[in-house]
Amino acid sequence: MKIHGLQKMTLLDYPGHVACTVFLGGCDLRCPFCHNFELIDGTAEPIMDDQELLSFLKKRQGLLDGVAITGGEPCLRPDLIDLIKDIRALGFPVKLDTNGLHPDVLRTLVEQKLVDYVAMDIKNGPEHYAATCGVEAVDLDRIRESISILMEGKVDYEFRTTVVDQLHTAQDMEEIGALIQGAKRFFLQAFTDRDSVPFAGFSAPSAAKMQEYAEIVGRYVQETTIRGVEI
Repeated sequence: MKIHGLQKMTLLDYPGHVACTVFLGGCDLRCPFCHNFELIDGTAEPIMDDQELLSFLKKRQGLLDGVAITGGEPCLRPDLIDLIKDIRALGFPVKLDTNGLHPDVLRTLVEQKLVDYVAMDIKNGPEHYAATCGVEAVDLDRIRESISILMEGKVDYEFRTTVVDQLHTAQDMEEIGALIQGAKRFFLQAFTDRDSVPFAGFSAPSAAKMQEYAEIVGRYVQETTIRGVEI
């Protein structure tokens, strides 16, 4: 497997762990506010293969206590399961980031106890889901199936939404809340601009608006937290 990026140490990407973050290329969405668009459009060259990654991890045993796998969309990779098995064989718990469009892969990972934590993006409420993802249509049944898999409680998880002022409204937050009603944990994370974002003109909502959105979704889920904004 080709590895397109590696953050050698992070305290942020895997809650409660000193982890590294592995970036895999390819995605089936084209979110216009994506921070990792170079992994989507093919401009990012691989930096190593899976054997080089495993060699790195062997040297970090005792220093790292987790591996976060992100993208792109990792579940597109047919050899993802084998990679995770190899990482776990070295003693590392694994956190997976996913857009939720591959519930078959997600269920396999959960049922085989190959992931310890899953972070699933909820891009928007159903009415504006596809537009927020930069595509003509999104199979929301797949999204709902992935939500259901996580809410079975067989693996620790979070749902999260990157909030863009130009793309999200209070009504969208009501729809997101209804979509994940009863969920254990939900994060709103404020959009931050950077050079790799493919489209200009996006900004984060105000702190007051983020708080309003958190209160809306908070009526539907057990725990709601804001990331990236000082309230």
